[in-house]
Amino acid sequence: MISIRSRIARSVVRNRKTAWVVFAAVTVFFALGLKDVELKTVFSDLLPKDDPFVQVFKDHPNFGNPLTYTLMVKVKDGDIYNPETLKKVWQLTRDIDLTPGVDHDQILSIASPKARYAVATPFGIDSQPLMGDSVPTTEEEIWQLKENVRKAPSTRNFLISKDETATLISATFIERLLDYGVAFEYVQNLVEGAADDNHEIYMAGQPALTGWVYEYQHQMIGIFAVTLSALVISLILYTRNIAGVVTPVFASLIAAIWGFGFAGWMKAPIEPLLMIVPLLLIARSFSHCVQFTERFYEVYAEVGDRAKAAEITTSVMMAPSVLGIITDAVGILLISLAPIPAMERFALFCGFWALMLAPTGVILAPLLLSVLPTPKNIDSIVSEKSEGIHGKVKNLLASIATLSQGKKAPVTTAVVVVVGAFSIYTALQIQIGNPVEGSNLLWEDSDFNVSVAQINDHFPGVNTLEIILESKNPQGEERAAKKADTVNTMLQLQAMFERSDEAPRATLSFADFLMDGNRLISGGNPKWLPIDNNDRAVSAATSAVLMGSSPKAYSHVVDFEMQNSTVSLWYPDNKQATVDKALADAEAAVAAVGVDHDDFVVRLGSGTIALQQAINHVVERYHYVILGLLNVVILLVSSYAYRSLVAGFVLLLPVNLSNMILTTCMSYIGIGLDINSLMVAAIGVGVGIDYGIYLLSRICEEYHDRHDYGEAITAALRTTGKAIAFTASIMLIGILPWYFLSGLKFLADMGLLLVLVMLINMAIALVVLPLLVWLIKPKFVSREDILVLGEGMSISKLVEADAATEKKVYPQSSEAQPAV
Repeated sequence: MISIRSRIARSVVRNRKTAWVVFAAVTVFFALGLKDVELKTVFSDLLPKDDPFVQVFKDHPNFGNPLTYTLMVKVKDGDIYNPETLKKVWQLTRDIDLTPGVDHDQILSIASPKARYAVATPFGIDSQPLMGDSVPTTEEEIWQLKENVRKAPSTRNFLISKDETATLISATFIERLLDYGVAFEYVQNLVEGAADDNHEIYMAGQPALTGWVYEYQHQMIGIFAVTLSALVISLILYTRNIAGVVTPVFASLIAAIWGFGFAGWMKAPIEPLLMIVPLLLIARSFSHCVQFTERFYEVYAEVGDRAKAAEITTSVMMAPSVLGIITDAVGILLISLAPIPAMERFALFCGFWALMLAPTGVILAPLLLSVLPTPKNIDSIVSEKSEGIHGKVKNLLASIATLSQGKKAPVTTAVVVVVGAFSIYTALQIQIGNPVEGSNLLWEDSDFNVSVAQINDHFPGVNTLEIILESKNPQGEERAAKKADTVNTMLQLQAMFERSDEAPRATLSFADFLMDGNRLISGGNPKWLPIDNNDRAVSAATSAVLMGSSPKAYSHVVDFEMQNSTVSLWYPDNKQATVDKALADAEAAVAAVGVDHDDFVVRLGSGTIALQQAINHVVERYHYVILGLLNVVILLVSSYAYRSLVAGFVLLLPVNLSNMILTTCMSYIGIGLDINSLMVAAIGVGVGIDYGIYLLSRICEEYHDRHDYGEAITAALRTTGKAIAFTASIMLIGILPWYFLSGLKFLADMGLLLVLVMLINMAIALVVLPLLVWLIKPKFVSREDILVLGEGMSISKLVEADAATEKKVYPQSSEAQPAV
């Protein structure tokens, strides 16, 4: 009886014109969606939807908003109190206010109206901007500016460095109006234009980081072009025939059009940083097609007819190919479990692309092979005595095969056990989160990370944690921020942090401004800084602070309605150890002052520290969930395909060992476990299971011919193992240059991870999987009803059966058969 696979294969190859029309129509449909593909970062979509820290940020975006550019003007010789520097700060403050998407109420510098000083006069409190309405130029005007700064404590702490050689300018953006590329180009031009022989300008902030990623997109395209060229050149050198080169390239191109076209039709923006995954999918497509063409060469050597060879190859390769592609797709789709909108969209986009490798790799590939010129070097590729690169690789793999059988098997087993135990122990110790100061997306000496380090050296820094005091009745007439209990809670929190072992560099709240206001209305003596613990005194201090100024001047610590307020804490860096300690102290402090009060609740938290931890929580919660579910899916699918649970474990043990070794390597090269490396790890399991499925299927097939486990393992490694070694090797050649060419450390690290994924999975597949087969000698290997074995027979028997079927169906003559 002819199986469904054979019927599909026969139908496709013998109705090639119809198949080509269908592929052309589908490709045109998806190509029409390419015009709507958009590479874009949406900051809020990079945050977990269900994290309490993210909810606090969305409820109170003004407090510790990460969408802030921070510029530092640093004087090389002298201090900032000179006409040239002050004019530069004045002009930068006004120029950055013209940036598209900026929040005009959230510009802060010593030259902005928000930076104010206050003095007590016989007529009340006089609050004025530090610089007034012009740039100080004379010695007297500069002396007056210094006096104004002396009367503004928050300015001395947060806008002017202690050595008076640097000053900050910050600008916060409105997310719905922010175009990272446009804003970065504008601000970067300001920075470059303002720098001169005596002034250094440093730029930091989350929009600046994303802007640098956008800036490197052109470089990424160039590096990807180098990679694709290297892959094609490797194919040419390896196959030395048109069919072996055109089939993987064309099939991968069609799959790419379908994948990107799908994203375009979905009108879902693609996160630029994650574009590394589509390149990996192209590599996976190459891998599947190389496996297919290698088998096509073997079948063609026996039947001598392109169409017939394509038909039989499709029947044989359909099950293992589809099985491998399903595991690839599931590994990607499971990433959507992480409740991050950008990751959900990306998982859907790449998951669909991965699934489309089935029609392009299993259907389109044989169509191409059936019409492309017949390879003239078949003998040199498939012959047992082939010479050149194919012969050398076969001999090497035959030597590797000896490690997994006979007398060497116990030694190999001992080595695998030791390596596995060490890897598991080390992998479990890996740090979750950011291991460096600044951003691990860029190199340590990048402009961004240098800027972060410089700002951290001169100021409290760019890393804040916000503790929000949220009004219970924001629409009511009572103003929660003007209550004595609110102010007292702010001061208690600040005092606890400032007394802690690892105190933040600075703290700030509305209470700090109120204390200065209380001093002014009480005659100006510093002994009147403390506020009486009653609502009346707090209300009077608030009136003093706001006299002559707008509440918008204090929008970074209290909202316009005087309902919600924040306690801001500055930390020296955003290394994970710092983040963990800061949040632990914050939780203890909040517990000490109490969460629930009469007029407000205390909510932790917002700012860069809390939002970084929110993303880390996702990795912590979903890392093993995603990998665990992927293991379950692989176990079920492979056990069904091989009709044995043992087969599932034989495939999963090497894959998980590879993952543990990969995690160990990450630990030693300084790559932390984050949402990006989680994605690579999940995809790595799919890569490894592909190798395992192809190799285990070939072992089963060879066993039916040889009835000897050792010979079957050796034959499988010399054939399918050769294709595995080739695909892993060309990825090494194509991706390794990333590390030396990329201005993005993220891209270099991911390239290194992908190289490790390919090499580790290749080594484990070629050694550990055959070793397990040799040690266990599973019964499913000899079964004839497993799905991955064509018609329940080996390839040679399948060719004979197909010939017999042809003779039975078309008994008169070969001319009576349909044209192929």
